[in-house]
Amino acid sequence: MKVNTQDCRNLDRALGLEWLETNGRGGFSSGTVAGANTRRYHALLLTARKPPSERVVLVNQLEEWLDIDGQAIPLSSNLYPGAVYPAGYDHCTEFSTDPWPTWTFDRNGITVQREIMLIHGRDIVVVRWKLVGKSPSRAVLRVRPKLTGRDYHGTHHENGSLSTKALDGIEMVQWHPYSDLPPVRAFHSGAYRHEPNWYRRVQFPVERQRGLDAEEDWWSPGEFTFNLDAGSIRTLAFTSETLYRLDVLDLVKHEKSRRDAVRQGAPTDDSLASELWCAAERYLAERGAGQTVIAGYPWFTDWGRDTFISLPGLCLVTGRMDVAWQVIAAFAAHISEGMVPNRFPDIGEQPEYNTIDASLWFIHSIGRYLATSQDEVRVRATAWPAVQQILDGYRQGTRYGIRMEEDGLITGGASGAQLTWMDAKVGEWVVTPRHGKPVEIQALWVRALEIGEQLAGQFGDTAYAARCRDDRERAIASFRTRFWHEAGGYLYDVIDGPEGNDASLRPNQLYAISLVDGLVPRGRAQRILRLVEDQLLTPVGLRTLSPTDSRYRGRYEGGVLERDGAYHQGTVWPFLLGPFVTAWIKVHGKKPAALKQARAFLDGIGAHLKEACLGQVSEIFDGEAPHQPRGCYAQAWSVAEPLRALIEDLGVQADMQKATVSRVVVRQRKETAPQSTQGKGGKSLRRGRRDDATLHP
Repeated sequence: MKVNTQDCRNLDRALGLEWLETNGRGGFSSGTVAGANTRRYHALLLTARKPPSERVVLVNQLEEWLDIDGQAIPLSSNLYPGAVYPAGYDHCTEFSTDPWPTWTFDRNGITVQREIMLIHGRDIVVVRWKLVGKSPSRAVLRVRPKLTGRDYHGTHHENGSLSTKALDGIEMVQWHPYSDLPPVRAFHSGAYRHEPNWYRRVQFPVERQRGLDAEEDWWSPGEFTFNLDAGSIRTLAFTSETLYRLDVLDLVKHEKSRRDAVRQGAPTDDSLASELWCAAERYLAERGAGQTVIAGYPWFTDWGRDTFISLPGLCLVTGRMDVAWQVIAAFAAHISEGMVPNRFPDIGEQPEYNTIDASLWFIHSIGRYLATSQDEVRVRATAWPAVQQILDGYRQGTRYGIRMEEDGLITGGASGAQLTWMDAKVGEWVVTPRHGKPVEIQALWVRALEIGEQLAGQFGDTAYAARCRDDRERAIASFRTRFWHEAGGYLYDVIDGPEGNDASLRPNQLYAISLVDGLVPRGRAQRILRLVEDQLLTPVGLRTLSPTDSRYRGRYEGGVLERDGAYHQGTVWPFLLGPFVTAWIKVHGKKPAALKQARAFLDGIGAHLKEACLGQVSEIFDGEAPHQPRGCYAQAWSVAEPLRALIEDLGVQADMQKATVSRVVVRQRKETAPQSTQGKGGKSLRRGRRDDATLHP
């Protein structure tokens, strides 16, 4: 993704375009094309102390000045009350995300490039500068890091407890502002002068729009200086790891090869699929010895529901079978009372079990995993017992009144609880409780019973297979009888709720078409799709409620109360394009005209990749045009479901052999990458060779 000079130098535009780097451990770097941080979550070094959770901001930003023949030219930008200082964006001529965020600055023919990259699998961020083109008689780069040391959800303010000391070695400096957080080490190829200073009242306009604390104070320990010669590369790498030596050149080389390998496996016949393929990797992260799925950046970690809705698109269609299995096995190990966790908290050990659907999505993913991988051995040993626990738990009854009733359908609900994906809650107000029998839960239940029957038969348990088959047939018969809303020509969203049947026109009914063949007769499915297309479909996703409904909210804006009140009351969700396209193809078939139309439904996502967070898909959009992106600027299922639909339903081809090879290459390279070396007590500042932190052209 590239941004041209006009957009780079348009402050409002450049502030609205964001970039994201992730490290596969829950840590990330992010910011704006303008260079100014507009969110509390924008940071240079943001690490997960217990991957992927317990995230802390350590290095917020760099202030950069280029001294050329006596002139001081800013390369960075910052927002203060009523002022932008410095205003480096005004010298930016291009921004690109390939292979990592890269800015090009020009002043009178003198051109400097800046690159920022996170190293995969490491808590290391590397910043590089290169002087290209015309060379001045003298060019000096001055860089001031801005530090805090805080939880990534919070803000930081000047205080007397921050330690201003520095340990200065050869081409390495260490600061330890707060004793309860890791020290920050900076490896550099220049000179360092310790000169502590505070930068007060930095503004976060996006947080102000969200009704949250919108300013903080940054501490700067000192200044780095680098002499720039034409063609030379100067580096500054920050880490929270305990290191005394860092071969930055080798790290960068391996990271570039790793990213090239990921892209090599991407589809080449569809640009949207190619970009989503590369974006998908950002959401895979470590949890313990295994892998998990980050639901969204900047503020989510891993959620059960999001994980298993996303897993087919992130892992199965991209050939990441080992990762998919690690995720499945991790959640299988935490089943409790027939439920998988919905969330692993940022802080604390106990997972949260508070959904009616996450466990059913888990079973769906197992079915998809087995069909894709043919991995009967691991499924039989680990996944099959988990499937039985869930099915039996739902039959017998579990938390929140979740249980199978006599009609074979699943009900659930409890006061103050929000159990489906429409889970907004403000204080004690549950915005969309959906207690009773939600439509998508029945589709998931029928699908889960289908998988249970298949696995039981495959593994020789004929009695259990028959039980699943009987329950499935009973659920299908009840569904067909009870969910059709004849007057509206679509499916009820919920039946048997506290106030009877809910005829809200919502997209949840699409899963009754996309997940289970024949659950909805074709004629009815056609009527549903026409109505959904007419009232819910937008260029970037599906509205969560028809605009004709009195409860419809077309804008997601304001404070917490206003935003959460609109979250599922008309707000557009792009991940719903996945089941919509799947349902469309099931109903209309794979004739060329149908495929062409289905592909056109995704065109808006392709355009969106060039907006908001470049190369990523936002969590939500306003229901009303121009459909402003909102919420998380990068959401796992927003990437995963369109990608899955492109490959599974529309037949976009990927080179799975290359994709498989790429992962082998990446794994090998990671193993040979430089390893951390700890001094006694983790505090050694042993001197490294002079070229350890230096990159050469």
